[in-house]
Amino acid sequence: MRDTLLIALYAFLGAAATGLAGAALLRLIRRRSLITSIAVVAAVGVVAMLAGTMAVAQAMFLSSHDLRVVTTVVAMAAVVSLATALLLGRWVVARSRELADAARHFGDGGAFAAPAAPATAELDAVSRELAATSARLAASRERERALETSRRELVAWISHDLRTPLAGLRAMSEALEDGVAADPDRYLKQIRTEVERLNDMVGDLFELSRIHAGTLPLSPARISLYDLVGDALAGVGPLARENGVRLVGDGVEPLPVEVDGKEMSRVLANLLVNAIRRTPADGTVAVAAERAPEGVVLSVTDGCGGIPEEDLPRVFDTGWRGTDARTPPAGAGLGLAIVRGIVEAHQGRATVRNIPGGCRFEVTLPAAGA
Repeated sequence: MRDTLLIALYAFLGAAATGLAGAALLRLIRRRSLITSIAVVAAVGVVAMLAGTMAVAQAMFLSSHDLRVVTTVVAMAAVVSLATALLLGRWVVARSRELADAARHFGDGGAFAAPAAPATAELDAVSRELAATSARLAASRERERALETSRRELVAWISHDLRTPLAGLRAMSEALEDGVAADPDRYLKQIRTEVERLNDMVGDLFELSRIHAGTLPLSPARISLYDLVGDALAGVGPLARENGVRLVGDGVEPLPVEVDGKEMSRVLANLLVNAIRRTPADGTVAVAAERAPEGVVLSVTDGCGGIPEEDLPRVFDTGWRGTDARTPPAGAGLGLAIVRGIVEAHQGRATVRNIPGGCRFEVTLPAAGA
Protein backbone atom coordinates (compact mmCIF):
# COMPACT_ATOMS: atom_id res chain seq x y z
CA MET A 1 0.00 0.00 0.00
CA ARG A 2 2.89 2.33 0.88
CA ASP A 3 4.57 1.66 -2.48
CA THR A 4 1.34 2.48 -4.31
CA LEU A 5 1.06 5.79 -2.51
CA LEU A 6 4.67 6.65 -3.32
CA ILE A 7 4.18 5.78 -6.98
CA ALA A 8 1.07 7.98 -7.09
CA LEU A 9 2.98 10.82 -5.42
CA TYR A 10 5.97 10.66 -7.79
CA ALA A 11 3.68 10.37 -10.82
CA PHE A 12 1.62 13.36 -9.64
CA LEU A 13 4.69 15.52 -9.06
CA GLY A 14 6.05 14.76 -12.53
CA ALA A 15 2.69 15.36 -14.21
CA ALA A 16 2.07 18.53 -12.17
CA ALA A 17 5.40 20.02 -13.23
CA THR A 18 4.53 19.32 -16.85
CA GLY A 19 1.04 20.81 -16.40
CA LEU A 20 2.43 24.04 -14.95
CA ALA A 21 4.90 24.34 -17.81
CA GLY A 22 2.10 23.69 -20.29
CA ALA A 23 -0.12 26.34 -18.66
CA ALA A 24 2.70 28.88 -18.88
CA LEU A 25 3.26 28.00 -22.55
CA LEU A 26 -0.45 28.34 -23.32
CA ARG A 27 -0.42 31.79 -21.74
CA LEU A 28 2.50 32.83 -23.91
CA ILE A 29 0.84 31.62 -27.13
CA ARG A 30 -2.73 32.68 -26.25
CA ARG A 31 -2.85 35.00 -29.26
CA ARG A 32 -1.72 32.31 -31.68
CA SER A 33 -3.89 30.00 -33.75
CA LEU A 34 -6.23 27.55 -32.06
CA ILE A 35 -4.35 24.73 -33.79
CA THR A 36 -1.23 25.56 -31.78
CA SER A 37 -3.12 25.62 -28.49
CA ILE A 38 -4.79 22.27 -29.16
CA ALA A 39 -1.44 20.74 -30.10
CA VAL A 40 0.11 22.04 -26.85
CA VAL A 41 -2.78 20.57 -24.82
CA ALA A 42 -2.31 17.18 -26.48
CA ALA A 43 1.45 17.35 -25.94
CA VAL A 44 0.98 18.27 -22.28
CA GLY A 45 -1.11 15.16 -21.73
CA VAL A 46 1.48 12.88 -23.29
CA VAL A 47 4.49 14.58 -21.68
CA ALA A 48 2.75 14.54 -18.31
CA MET A 49 2.37 10.78 -18.59
CA LEU A 50 6.02 10.45 -19.62
CA ALA A 51 7.21 12.72 -16.82
CA GLY A 52 5.28 10.72 -14.24
CA THR A 53 6.71 7.51 -15.60
CA MET A 54 10.27 8.87 -15.48
CA ALA A 55 9.78 10.05 -11.91
CA VAL A 56 8.55 6.61 -10.87
CA ALA A 57 11.49 4.99 -12.70
CA GLN A 58 14.01 7.28 -10.97
CA ALA A 59 12.55 6.19 -7.63
CA MET A 60 13.49 2.61 -8.60
CA PHE A 61 9.92 1.42 -8.95
CA LEU A 62 10.43 0.43 -12.61
CA SER A 63 13.11 -1.68 -14.26
CA SER A 64 14.97 -0.43 -17.31
CA HIS A 65 13.04 -2.90 -19.50
CA ASP A 66 9.69 -1.72 -18.17
CA LEU A 67 10.76 1.88 -18.68
CA ARG A 68 11.60 1.22 -22.36
CA VAL A 69 8.21 -0.46 -22.86
CA VAL A 70 6.30 2.37 -21.26
CA THR A 71 8.33 5.00 -23.14
CA THR A 72 7.64 3.29 -26.46
CA VAL A 73 3.91 3.12 -25.71
CA VAL A 74 3.83 6.80 -24.70
CA ALA A 75 5.74 7.77 -27.88
CA MET A 76 3.17 6.02 -30.07
CA ALA A 77 0.36 7.64 -28.08
CA ALA A 78 2.05 11.01 -28.60
CA VAL A 79 2.10 10.57 -32.38
CA VAL A 80 -1.57 9.62 -32.51
CA SER A 81 -2.59 12.38 -30.04
CA LEU A 82 -0.74 15.10 -31.90
CA ALA A 83 -2.14 13.98 -35.25
CA THR A 84 -5.66 13.95 -33.84
CA ALA A 85 -5.16 17.36 -32.20
CA LEU A 86 -3.90 18.86 -35.48
CA LEU A 87 -6.89 17.46 -37.39
CA LEU A 88 -9.31 18.76 -34.76
CA GLY A 89 -7.61 22.15 -34.71
CA ARG A 90 -7.72 22.50 -38.50
CA TRP A 91 -11.42 21.58 -38.52
CA VAL A 92 -12.32 24.06 -35.77
CA VAL A 93 -10.25 26.81 -37.39
CA ALA A 94 -11.93 26.19 -40.76
CA ARG A 95 -15.39 26.44 -39.17
CA SER A 96 -14.30 29.60 -37.33
CA ARG A 97 -13.12 31.21 -40.56
CA GLU A 98 -16.41 30.36 -42.28
CA LEU A 99 -18.28 31.95 -39.38
CA ALA A 100 -16.00 35.01 -39.52
CA ASP A 101 -16.64 35.40 -43.27
CA ALA A 102 -20.40 35.19 -42.70
CA ALA A 103 -20.16 37.73 -39.86
CA ARG A 104 -18.07 40.06 -42.05
CA HIS A 105 -20.74 40.03 -44.75
CA PHE A 106 -23.37 40.68 -42.11
CA GLY A 107 -21.31 43.58 -40.75
CA ASP A 108 -21.13 45.14 -44.22
CA GLY A 109 -24.90 45.57 -44.21
CA GLY A 110 -26.05 42.24 -45.58
CA ALA A 111 -28.06 39.53 -43.88
CA PHE A 112 -26.25 36.89 -41.85
CA ALA A 113 -26.24 33.42 -43.44
CA ALA A 114 -24.98 30.67 -41.15
CA PRO A 115 -22.31 28.35 -42.66
CA ALA A 116 -23.77 25.13 -43.99
CA ALA A 117 -20.98 22.91 -42.63
CA PRO A 118 -21.54 21.43 -39.14
CA ALA A 119 -19.72 23.14 -36.29
CA THR A 120 -19.14 22.70 -32.59
CA ALA A 121 -21.94 23.46 -30.13
CA GLU A 122 -20.24 26.72 -29.12
CA LEU A 123 -19.78 27.92 -32.70
CA ASP A 124 -23.34 26.89 -33.47
CA ALA A 125 -24.55 28.98 -30.50
CA VAL A 126 -22.54 31.95 -31.77
CA SER A 127 -24.04 31.44 -35.22
CA ARG A 128 -27.58 31.48 -33.80
CA GLU A 129 -26.86 34.65 -31.84
CA LEU A 130 -25.45 36.33 -34.96
CA ALA A 131 -28.54 35.31 -36.94
CA ALA A 132 -30.81 36.80 -34.25
CA THR A 133 -28.72 39.98 -34.16
CA SER A 134 -28.86 40.19 -37.95
CA ALA A 135 -32.65 39.98 -37.86
CA ARG A 136 -32.86 42.70 -35.21
CA LEU A 137 -30.50 44.95 -37.16
CA ALA A 138 -32.50 44.40 -40.35
CA ALA A 139 -35.67 45.42 -38.52
CA SER A 140 -33.84 48.43 -37.09
CA ARG A 141 -32.61 49.46 -40.54
CA GLU A 142 -36.15 49.15 -41.87
CA ARG A 143 -37.48 51.34 -39.05
CA GLU A 144 -34.70 53.84 -39.69
CA ARG A 145 -35.59 53.99 -43.39
CA ALA A 146 -39.26 54.45 -42.51
CA LEU A 147 -38.42 57.21 -40.05
CA GLU A 148 -36.20 58.95 -42.58
CA THR A 149 -38.96 58.78 -45.18
CA SER A 150 -41.39 60.12 -42.60
CA ARG A 151 -39.05 62.99 -41.74
CA ARG A 152 -38.61 63.95 -45.39
CA GLU A 153 -42.37 63.89 -45.96
CA LEU A 154 -42.96 65.92 -42.81
CA VAL A 155 -40.44 68.58 -43.81
CA ALA A 156 -41.93 68.80 -47.31
CA TRP A 157 -45.51 69.03 -46.06
CA ILE A 158 -44.75 71.45 -43.23
CA SER A 159 -42.83 73.67 -45.67
CA HIS A 160 -45.82 73.69 -48.00
CA ASP A 161 -48.34 74.21 -45.20
CA LEU A 162 -46.33 77.13 -43.83
CA ARG A 163 -45.57 78.75 -47.18
CA THR A 164 -49.20 78.95 -48.29
CA PRO A 165 -50.69 80.78 -45.27
CA LEU A 166 -47.60 82.98 -44.93
CA ALA A 167 -47.99 84.12 -48.55
CA GLY A 168 -51.66 84.90 -47.86
CA LEU A 169 -50.80 86.78 -44.67
CA ARG A 170 -48.20 88.83 -46.53
CA ALA A 171 -50.62 89.69 -49.32
CA MET A 172 -53.40 90.69 -46.90
CA SER A 173 -51.09 92.72 -44.69
CA GLU A 174 -49.70 94.59 -47.72
CA ALA A 175 -53.24 95.27 -48.91
CA LEU A 176 -54.16 96.67 -45.49
CA GLU A 177 -50.93 98.69 -45.34
CA ASP A 178 -51.49 100.20 -48.81
CA GLY A 179 -55.16 100.91 -48.02
CA VAL A 180 -56.45 98.94 -50.99
CA ALA A 181 -58.36 96.29 -49.00
CA ALA A 182 -62.02 96.42 -50.01
CA ASP A 183 -63.17 94.92 -46.68
CA PRO A 184 -60.54 95.46 -43.95
CA ASP A 185 -62.60 93.68 -41.30
CA ARG A 186 -62.79 90.54 -43.41
CA TYR A 187 -59.05 90.70 -44.02
CA LEU A 188 -58.36 91.06 -40.31
CA LYS A 189 -60.63 88.11 -39.51
CA GLN A 190 -58.88 85.99 -42.14
CA ILE A 191 -55.47 86.98 -40.79
CA ARG A 192 -56.53 85.95 -37.28
CA THR A 193 -57.78 82.60 -38.60
CA GLU A 194 -54.51 81.90 -40.40
CA VAL A 195 -52.45 82.92 -37.37
CA GLU A 196 -54.45 80.57 -35.14
CA ARG A 197 -53.93 77.72 -37.63
CA LEU A 198 -50.19 78.38 -37.71
CA ASN A 199 -50.13 78.53 -33.92
CA ASP A 200 -51.88 75.14 -33.73
CA MET A 201 -49.35 73.69 -36.16
CA VAL A 202 -46.41 74.97 -34.12
CA GLY A 203 -48.07 73.63 -30.96
CA ASP A 204 -48.40 70.19 -32.55
CA LEU A 205 -44.73 70.22 -33.55
CA PHE A 206 -43.69 71.18 -30.03
CA GLU A 207 -45.88 68.46 -28.53
CA LEU A 208 -44.45 65.88 -30.91
CA SER A 209 -40.89 66.92 -30.11
CA ARG A 210 -41.56 66.42 -26.38
CA ILE A 211 -43.07 63.00 -27.06
CA HIS A 212 -40.06 61.89 -29.13
CA ALA A 213 -37.65 63.26 -26.51
CA GLY A 214 -39.49 61.38 -23.75
CA THR A 215 -40.11 64.62 -21.82
CA LEU A 216 -43.89 64.76 -22.08
CA PRO A 217 -45.08 65.70 -18.56
CA LEU A 218 -47.98 63.57 -17.32
CA SER A 219 -50.16 64.08 -14.25
CA PRO A 220 -52.22 60.88 -14.01
CA ALA A 221 -55.49 60.99 -12.09
CA ARG A 222 -58.42 58.64 -11.72
CA ILE A 223 -60.99 59.61 -14.37
CA SER A 224 -64.16 58.02 -15.70
CA LEU A 225 -64.11 57.35 -19.44
CA TYR A 226 -67.76 58.36 -19.55
CA ASP A 227 -66.90 61.91 -18.45
CA LEU A 228 -63.82 62.04 -20.68
CA VAL A 229 -65.77 61.01 -23.78
CA GLY A 230 -68.68 63.30 -22.92
CA ASP A 231 -66.41 66.35 -22.77
CA ALA A 232 -64.68 65.38 -26.02
CA LEU A 233 -68.01 64.92 -27.86
CA ALA A 234 -69.19 68.31 -26.64
CA GLY A 235 -65.98 69.91 -27.89
CA VAL A 236 -66.26 68.56 -31.45
CA GLY A 237 -70.05 68.96 -31.66
CA PRO A 238 -69.92 72.21 -33.70
CA LEU A 239 -67.50 70.69 -36.24
CA ALA A 240 -69.74 67.63 -36.61
CA ARG A 241 -72.82 69.79 -37.21
CA GLU A 242 -70.91 71.89 -39.73
CA ASN A 243 -69.97 68.75 -41.67
CA GLY A 244 -73.38 67.10 -41.28
CA VAL A 245 -71.95 64.16 -39.30
CA ARG A 246 -73.82 62.43 -36.48
CA LEU A 247 -71.95 61.72 -33.25
CA VAL A 248 -72.91 58.60 -31.30
CA GLY A 249 -71.57 57.89 -27.82
CA ASP A 250 -74.10 55.42 -26.45
CA GLY A 251 -71.60 52.57 -26.11
CA VAL A 252 -69.41 54.18 -23.49
CA GLU A 253 -69.20 52.37 -20.16
CA PRO A 254 -68.29 54.37 -17.02
CA LEU A 255 -64.90 52.69 -16.65
CA PRO A 256 -62.18 54.24 -14.46
CA VAL A 257 -58.70 54.87 -15.88
CA GLU A 258 -55.54 56.42 -14.47
CA VAL A 259 -54.58 58.99 -17.14
CA ASP A 260 -53.61 62.60 -17.65
CA GLY A 261 -56.99 64.15 -18.39
CA LYS A 262 -55.62 66.99 -20.53
CA GLU A 263 -53.49 64.74 -22.73
CA MET A 264 -56.17 62.06 -23.14
CA SER A 265 -58.69 64.76 -24.06
CA ARG A 266 -56.26 65.74 -26.82
CA VAL A 267 -56.10 62.10 -27.97
CA LEU A 268 -59.89 61.89 -28.19
CA ALA A 269 -60.15 65.28 -29.88
CA ASN A 270 -57.58 64.32 -32.54
CA LEU A 271 -59.32 61.01 -33.23
CA LEU A 272 -62.78 62.59 -33.41
CA VAL A 273 -61.70 65.51 -35.60
CA ASN A 274 -59.90 63.08 -37.91
CA ALA A 275 -63.00 60.86 -38.09
CA ILE A 276 -65.41 63.78 -38.70
CA ARG A 277 -63.31 65.23 -41.51
CA ARG A 278 -63.06 61.86 -43.27
CA THR A 279 -66.72 60.92 -42.89
CA PRO A 280 -69.08 62.16 -45.62
CA ALA A 281 -72.19 64.21 -44.80
CA ASP A 282 -75.02 62.21 -43.19
CA GLY A 283 -72.41 59.75 -41.96
CA THR A 284 -71.88 58.61 -38.38
CA VAL A 285 -68.93 58.72 -36.03
CA ALA A 286 -69.37 56.38 -33.06
CA VAL A 287 -67.39 56.32 -29.81
CA ALA A 288 -67.35 53.28 -27.54
CA ALA A 289 -65.48 52.20 -24.42
CA GLU A 290 -65.46 48.69 -22.99
CA ARG A 291 -63.44 46.50 -20.70
CA ALA A 292 -61.08 43.97 -22.28
CA PRO A 293 -58.67 41.33 -20.91
CA GLU A 294 -55.69 43.63 -21.59
CA GLY A 295 -57.33 46.72 -20.03
CA VAL A 296 -59.83 49.28 -21.31
CA VAL A 297 -60.46 49.75 -25.04
CA LEU A 298 -61.65 53.13 -26.28
CA SER A 299 -62.69 53.13 -29.95
CA VAL A 300 -63.68 55.71 -32.57
CA THR A 301 -65.44 54.38 -35.68
CA ASP A 302 -65.90 56.53 -38.79
CA GLY A 303 -67.42 56.19 -42.26
CA CYS A 304 -64.37 57.12 -44.33
CA GLY A 305 -64.75 54.10 -46.61
CA GLY A 306 -61.62 52.38 -45.33
CA ILE A 307 -57.88 52.78 -45.62
CA PRO A 308 -55.83 50.85 -48.22
CA GLU A 309 -54.29 47.80 -46.55
CA GLU A 310 -50.77 48.78 -47.60
CA ASP A 311 -51.21 52.14 -45.82
CA LEU A 312 -52.52 50.80 -42.50
CA PRO A 313 -49.04 50.30 -40.94
CA ARG A 314 -48.18 53.97 -41.67
CA VAL A 315 -51.30 55.65 -40.34
CA PHE A 316 -49.64 56.70 -37.06
CA ASP A 317 -46.31 57.70 -38.64
CA THR A 318 -45.16 61.29 -38.24
CA GLY A 319 -46.07 63.36 -41.28
CA TRP A 320 -48.10 60.65 -43.02
CA ARG A 321 -51.30 62.02 -44.50
CA GLY A 322 -52.40 59.31 -46.88
CA THR A 323 -53.81 60.02 -50.32
CA ASP A 324 -55.14 63.40 -51.39
CA ALA A 325 -58.66 62.00 -51.30
CA ARG A 326 -58.37 61.24 -47.59
CA THR A 327 -56.25 64.16 -46.48
CA PRO A 328 -57.34 67.79 -46.69
CA PRO A 329 -54.64 70.41 -47.28
CA ALA A 330 -55.14 71.75 -43.72
CA GLY A 331 -53.69 68.65 -42.14
CA ALA A 332 -50.00 68.43 -41.28
CA GLY A 333 -49.97 64.70 -40.58
CA LEU A 334 -49.20 65.17 -36.88
CA GLY A 335 -52.50 64.44 -35.16
CA LEU A 336 -52.36 60.64 -35.22
CA ALA A 337 -48.63 60.60 -34.46
CA ILE A 338 -49.41 62.65 -31.34
CA VAL A 339 -52.19 60.20 -30.48
CA ARG A 340 -49.82 57.24 -30.57
CA GLY A 341 -47.14 59.10 -28.61
CA ILE A 342 -49.50 60.13 -25.79
CA VAL A 343 -51.10 56.68 -25.59
CA GLU A 344 -47.73 54.92 -25.45
CA ALA A 345 -46.62 57.37 -22.75
CA HIS A 346 -49.57 56.00 -20.73
CA GLN A 347 -48.28 52.43 -21.28
CA GLY A 348 -51.06 51.78 -23.80
CA ARG A 349 -51.25 51.22 -27.53
CA ALA A 350 -53.10 52.72 -30.50
CA THR A 351 -54.24 50.62 -33.47
CA VAL A 352 -56.44 50.96 -36.52
CA ARG A 353 -58.30 48.44 -38.66
CA ASN A 354 -60.81 48.53 -41.48
CA ILE A 355 -64.45 47.70 -40.96
CA PRO A 356 -67.30 47.65 -43.49
CA GLY A 357 -67.78 51.23 -44.69
CA GLY A 358 -64.98 52.80 -42.69
CA CYS A 359 -62.25 52.22 -40.16
CA ARG A 360 -61.99 51.81 -36.41
CA PHE A 361 -59.31 53.42 -34.27
CA GLU A 362 -58.74 51.71 -30.93
CA VAL A 363 -56.87 52.99 -27.90
CA THR A 364 -56.06 50.37 -25.27
CA LEU A 365 -55.23 51.70 -21.80
CA PRO A 366 -54.40 49.92 -18.54
CA ALA A 367 -57.45 49.70 -16.30
CA ALA A 368 -57.31 51.69 -13.06
CA GLY A 369 -56.70 49.69 -9.89
CA ALA A 370 -59.52 49.02 -7.48
